Amino acid sequence: MKRRVVITGLGAISGLGFGVDDFWQGLCSGASAIKEIVEEGPTNSVKLGAQVPEFDTADYFDVSKISFYDRFSQLALISAREAIQDAGLASGDILRDAAVIIGTGCGGKHTDEATYYQLYVKKSARVHPLTIPKGMPSAAASAVSMDLGIKGPSFSVTSACASGAHAIFQAYSMIQSGMVDLALAGGTDSPFTFGLSKSWEALRVLSPDGCRPFSSNRNGMVLGEGAGIIVLESEQHALKRGQSIYAEIVACGLSSDADHMTRPNQTSISLAIHKALAQAEVKPFQVDYINAHGTGTVLNDQVESLAIKEVFKNYAYEVPISSSKSLHGHAMGASSALEAVATIKSIADQIIPPTANFTAGDEFCDLDYVPNVARKHSINIALSNSFAFGGSNAVLAFKRYI
Repeated sequence: MKRRVVITGLGAISGLGFGVDDFWQGLCSGASAIKEIVEEGPTNSVKLGAQVPEFDTADYFDVSKISFYDRFSQLALISAREAIQDAGLASGDILRDAAVIIGTGCGGKHTDEATYYQLYVKKSARVHPLTIPKGMPSAAASAVSMDLGIKGPSFSVTSACASGAHAIFQAYSMIQSGMVDLALAGGTDSPFTFGLSKSWEALRVLSPDGCRPFSSNRNGMVLGEGAGIIVLESEQHALKRGQSIYAEIVACGLSSDADHMTRPNQTSISLAIHKALAQAEVKPFQVDYINAHGTGTVLNDQVESLAIKEVFKNYAYEVPISSSKSLHGHAMGASSALEAVATIKSIADQIIPPTANFTAGDEFCDLDYVPNVARKHSINIALSNSFAFGGSNAVLAFKRYI
């Protein structure tokens, strides 16, 4: 018999601030973290981003360990510690056999770029001796495991901007099957390096003046950074220790486009949504909220809206939909994890955060995108959509715990 899986702890760090409270208040207030980038290194033609506010690493990390932590690992550690505290857990026996699965789309790019700068610009014959363990994509998961004394399964998942959602799905599956009772899962990324910024600019998908998901005048996405980590437990494990529960995770619909590396596929996105609904055993009209992928690019928002219409039929015009990327930016592999946190908070607080900067829709984007102002709403079932480059699609389904 499959076990019920519940969410008992949340952690978040983003351009909106440190911790879930800052993150959630920022989302509900519609106060965007997108602003002019604080530049490091060569002059960058990418001017906008949602960067995590400056912090002193000495406030969070032992000086003897910081040399092992790329920025993406630092963000994961800060978020994981918050999630563990929120879940009423402490390092020790109860965490020993837990799992750690952390998604990332970029990995340790700050480390990689510093290495290449040493080699190609400064013409150095040597690089930092910890370059490999610091920059490897699994470094964040390993750092969290070691920091919290977790000796269960620990690994990374990478599937571009669906990485966080896939990590959560993996943790959900492991708990549901009985492999583990407790898991930390989510995503982390920090794409603000000169090379990555220039690479994203070359794709011609970045907006020069802000992120406006689903608006007729949308013209691209804006990069963000951060980490979102959630604590998942079997229902029995959570109840046994008397922990309060935010929500239940009831499904994850997965699909692959097998079509194009960057162009979203409506049929595959619809399939992922259908699979999530079928696994959750709910009808389309029972969904109370959709946290959209909503990047702000012309094609992505159009295809996502059409897929929702394909699945939900006439009810597509009734179900509230919102995208928070206009507030925290597109944080790559962390985005789907941050959006999962937002969806869980929506259920817990019965509030839908708005799609900020919304002006007016168009012939394709003509649904209820909860424009600009948060909305009180009864939410029993909510979906969180994530559709990544490479055609990796994931739709998480959460349910109010009763």
